[in-house]
Amino acid sequence: MLGPRVWASVRQRLSRGLSRNVRGKKMDIAGIYPPVTTPFTANAEVDYGKLEENLHKLGTFPFRGAVGGVCALANVLGAQVCQLERLCLTGQWEAAQKLQLRLLEPNAAVTRRFGIPGLKKAMDWLGYYGGPCRAPLQGLSPADEEALRVDFSSNGWL
Repeated sequence: MLGPRVWASVRQRLSRGLSRNVRGKKMDIAGIYPPVTTPFTANAEVDYGKLEENLHKLGTFPFRGAVGGVCALANVLGAQVCQLERLCLTGQWEAAQKLQLRLLEPNAAVTRRFGIPGLKKAMDWLGYYGGPCRAPLQGLSPADEEALRVDFSSNGWL
């Protein structure tokens, strides 16, 4: 098993490497780590020595940023999600933040809160074909549909 000193050393190096000044503002993303695969021995046991070595190497890598995402919201507000990316790429941070804040509730609604049934309902509202849910999923109850409508309309999307 890896000792506390190893983890502390890796955490410290990662924290140092993950705190950066970006356009005059300090960004601290310590605690967000890239995935690390678990090395195994020929006997199918965890190779803790190799894992420790990999973690030490990881602690020396400079963080360059994250790419990709699961953008369920892009199914209903695709132009706005693309606009958010453009604002970030062109350094228009204040406008990007305003847009992101407007997208947070609808995004949470179609991912965590109401999931696929919520996404399908929102697609129907915004002129796309969401259609009925396939079994075993059920459509939204009237109360859930109203709550979803509030999430979209309170941010100006409906």
